Amino acid sequence: MQARTNQLNLTSGSLWQNIWQMSWPMVLIMICNFVIGFADVYVAGLISPQVQAAVGFVSQIYFLIIILANAISIGTVAIVSRAVGAGDFGEALVVARQALVFGCCVAAALMVVCVTLSAQIIRAAGFPPEIREIASEFLRIFAFVLGPNYVLIIAGAVFRASGEPIKPLLIMMVVMLADIAALWFFVFVLDTGYRGIAFATACSVSAGTALSFILFLRSRWRDIYRGPLRFSCATVRRIFAVSWPAAMLQVSWNAGTMVLYILLSSLGESSVTALAAMTNGLRIEAIIYLPAFALNMAASVLVGQNLGAGNPDRAERIGWSIAGTGAVFVSIMALGFFVGAEVVAATLARNEAVLEETARYLRYNMVAEPFMAVSAVLGGGMQGAGDTRGTMWVIIVAMWIIRLPLAVMLTQVFAYGATGIWMAMVASMLLQGLLMIRRFRSGVWRSASVAG
Repeated sequence: MQARTNQLNLTSGSLWQNIWQMSWPMVLIMICNFVIGFADVYVAGLISPQVQAAVGFVSQIYFLIIILANAISIGTVAIVSRAVGAGDFGEALVVARQALVFGCCVAAALMVVCVTLSAQIIRAAGFPPEIREIASEFLRIFAFVLGPNYVLIIAGAVFRASGEPIKPLLIMMVVMLADIAALWFFVFVLDTGYRGIAFATACSVSAGTALSFILFLRSRWRDIYRGPLRFSCATVRRIFAVSWPAAMLQVSWNAGTMVLYILLSSLGESSVTALAAMTNGLRIEAIIYLPAFALNMAASVLVGQNLGAGNPDRAERIGWSIAGTGAVFVSIMALGFFVGAEVVAATLARNEAVLEETARYLRYNMVAEPFMAVSAVLGGGMQGAGDTRGTMWVIIVAMWIIRLPLAVMLTQVFAYGATGIWMAMVASMLLQGLLMIRRFRSGVWRSASVAG
């Protein structure tokens, strides 16, 4: 069975071999995600700084819209990985099926809202007037592929949780290649301008979703298609119980990032420069996030499966081992980015003022990257255990009690401008890492429940 399904055994054997088996495909998945985001911002920069700023700002809104998909995927990983670790594939199949049905229903409702109210959403979000029309068109086009995007995210979670990381890697490679090809075709061949960036995203996501359906059909997950597509209220409640704190965590984080964009947009003449710098900085910083969030996904599956198999001590050793590995890798990368900030910034920034501000953003934020890595990995481990409430509160405190009040004070009271926001980001990330270490060390996650 293992040879036919390519399912990994993650509950016994060498600890470091298990970590490697789950981590390297996750790193490549994160690289694919990075290339997609980088390509979009790069092409947007070739068009104009306004389009580049709009892409970054709309990305934050879109992240808010797909938060429920990410939350459902976290709940799915927690429950499915426990079931697989306990040897109960029937339970894993039921949960995976219900997660996909639930996600599609949520996506359909959100699509209607975003298509009909795109202009109002953009205006309410505080977009500068000069980029509202561009942002509104982006949002409308993205909304039409919410369903495929939700399926893509949840399907990847199902495969990861069952110890089949090669399948989501294959899916994301197809999405990346399709996005690059579609960008070239729509923007440079058909000359559709900034709309081509949105069209490319829609095409690539649809291609990845189609492949997900094929991989389900050609594997032991084929029974997902059998039987009527209807809710099991008990199963959906179980998924929701684990997912809602993860949704609140992401709402808190992304809404907080939106507030930072709004603060930057209030900086007068320097607002567009600051917005473009943050867009560039986040995309470049995503390179640093690659190993951290790849290890986050690996930790969630490994911790979940080992708890399901009745090995909590092994699960804890895995958490600390992956966190330490992530901190070392990220520290090395952050040092290189700190030293070469201007050179790195020049890969995206064409305007001199934007380049200078992007480099400043990078220098400040590189200081906190090791704490980010530890927070991401330990948070992933706790989410895989089902302790989504603990990670939720850590993020809420770091973002809304530390980052945003400090950003407002430094920009509005002390007039530090964009630099004040970069400083607030560093301070909050240091605290977030320390709080996540404290939560994981407490061991509360060991007894977290994923039952209904």
